[in-house]
Amino acid sequence: MSDIVFDASALLALIRGEPGADIVASHLGRAAMSSVNVAEVYGRLLREAFRPEEFRRDIEAIDFKLHSFDAEQAFLAGRLEPATRPLGLSLGDRACLALALSLGVPALSGDRRWAGAEVGVEINLFR
Repeated sequence: MSDIVFDASALLALIRGEPGADIVASHLGRAAMSSVNVAEVYGRLLREAFRPEEFRRDIEAIDFKLHSFDAEQAFLAGRLEPATRPLGLSLGDRACLALALSLGVPALSGDRRWAGAEVGVEINLFR
């Protein structure tokens, strides 16, 4: 059972050892992520250094539940667009929020813009 949903910034902070990584790590084993956000992280890591096998192993070794972005997630993310557009949140951000909404758990992000999102999901910031 997941008790929080990580956004891409949470996983990146954990992998890179950035500020707040300790807070992210405290949720391992009980966290979930959308496949959209994992794609974001993997792509960003590959832009920095092209080591696809190594980065995939690194991500797969982290203890979180990976959820596919399915039709339900797509419609939830779309429904969140009008409320999140003024904050500049991306499709990836909305995918994370949609998963948190569907699971009924908070979302964890390092992006302070999320604090103003009123979408029916508790937002926890790790930095």
